[in-house]
Amino acid sequence: MLLLTSAMTTLRRSFLAAFRSFLRGRSFLQALLAFWISPKSLKEHQVNGNKVYPSRTIEDFLREAEDLLLGPIEGDGLRRYSSDLKSQFRERLHTHAECMLPSFNHLLPTGKERGQYLALDVGGSTLRVALVELRGREATGRESEIVRMDSFKITPEIRNLEGMSFFDWMAARISEVIQTDVSQSQGPILMGLAWSFPVEQVSLGGGLLLPMGKGLLATNGLLGQDLGEIIKFACKKQGLDVQLAAIVNDSSATLLSQAYVHSTTRFGLILGTGTNIAVHLPVSALSRSKYGKRPDSWFKMASHVIVNTELGMFGKDILPLTRWDKLLNASHPRPEFQPFEHLISGFYLGEICRLAIVEAVETTGLLGGQLPPSLEDLYSLDTETLSAIEADTSPTLEKALSYFTTHHPSTIPPTVSDMRAIRTLAGLISRRSAALLAASVFSLWDLRHETEDENLNADTSVEEKEAEAEHTLERTKVAFNGSVIEHYPAYRTTCQQYLDGLVAGSAYPGAIDLVPALESSILGAAVALASAADAKETLE
Repeated sequence: MLLLTSAMTTLRRSFLAAFRSFLRGRSFLQALLAFWISPKSLKEHQVNGNKVYPSRTIEDFLREAEDLLLGPIEGDGLRRYSSDLKSQFRERLHTHAECMLPSFNHLLPTGKERGQYLALDVGGSTLRVALVELRGREATGRESEIVRMDSFKITPEIRNLEGMSFFDWMAARISEVIQTDVSQSQGPILMGLAWSFPVEQVSLGGGLLLPMGKGLLATNGLLGQDLGEIIKFACKKQGLDVQLAAIVNDSSATLLSQAYVHSTTRFGLILGTGTNIAVHLPVSALSRSKYGKRPDSWFKMASHVIVNTELGMFGKDILPLTRWDKLLNASHPRPEFQPFEHLISGFYLGEICRLAIVEAVETTGLLGGQLPPSLEDLYSLDTETLSAIEADTSPTLEKALSYFTTHHPSTIPPTVSDMRAIRTLAGLISRRSAALLAASVFSLWDLRHETEDENLNADTSVEEKEAEAEHTLERTKVAFNGSVIEHYPAYRTTCQQYLDGLVAGSAYPGAIDLVPALESSILGAAVALASAADAKETLE
């Protein structure tokens, strides 16, 4: 009777929770599914008021976790997934309005651009204004330098500024930085901008404002207006004559910042809280409809274009999902919007591990069979904690234990065995992430080779030497930026190992090297501006 009463109480509470989720806009079926496939619902029962678990060892659980997380990508599994992903990439070169988006950047830097350039980086939490000096590719180790940079927090008060008030605040900060360092005696001050929000670009330096998200109200009353003109107007109030000459997103900026240093850079990779990749492809690889309205003169000048893949949106129906991935999706308000991001980015890795820990606590007695209260909440285990745990390679795991108990205290302190099990789970999850990221980079590298072949065979107007050079790069550089790939223990090394294995079995020659791109947003904006200025001078 106690068992039935407990089950009915649990069912009633879960039903009410599901209904509340439905009222918040989440799918009722998703919420109900989360109850039915929850390990707690399926496996927990009570005897005399005490929880009783099936007899299962943590070793058995970890073996199953390894099979679920890494089994599908072992052997030829990762290569098969890569091939399926490439098919999705190729299809969306011609369809889908939200990914595989061609930018207006069709020029890679020559490495000969020199001078000082004003660059802005506007993110969700910070505005940065910098003066960047470019010295040329031959100045090895000193190719680019941030001469001066000031950072300004976008506080809650700034987030609440509506319309022009936000851009007036921006202009005042720009004025503070450049009044003494930049001369206006030779016409408008040219600026490059790394803009971390949606924008419908209509030219290299022009874009129509779209809703910014992240709690910012700056687009209120300004939707659809040109970002460059808005910034120009705001700066004019400060007595500044400026012109926004180049707009780039974070992945494109990452690519450009390292293309200035390494001439074989063709990819820009972001992996932090979220993920994205920019890739340099032949213009002919994309359908004309993907380019929207742009002048014929652009197509006459452009043989290649930097494409924003919006990588996180790929992977539907081909990703190897575990029951923990399915639980995450069941509680997510948009489970199918960014399926790939759910498996590899920093925002989600901790949550996947938390869901696995919850099951292990309930079915194996991990952590003394008692979940720390803080881990009952969704997304309460962050990827920074996993990183700290994996970084501790000592036999006693003293640092990992201290970090975990500080952030997730419990009446039953974790043992070394508990922490070793959690560390193993974290390692399986991070390894899968690195493998899937490697597969995405390799898929795009392979696709790039294929489209270069098609471009050379189909278009006799293409400069044969240029096309052949693109096709036969011995080592292609992938510039990267982001907290996970930069700081998570062994992540970059693991990803590179998977990449090397995939390339070794490719029909195309060459290699792929992951290279860091520090301060890529600011430097990429400066390089985009310098490249545009040099191209304009050449045409004139």
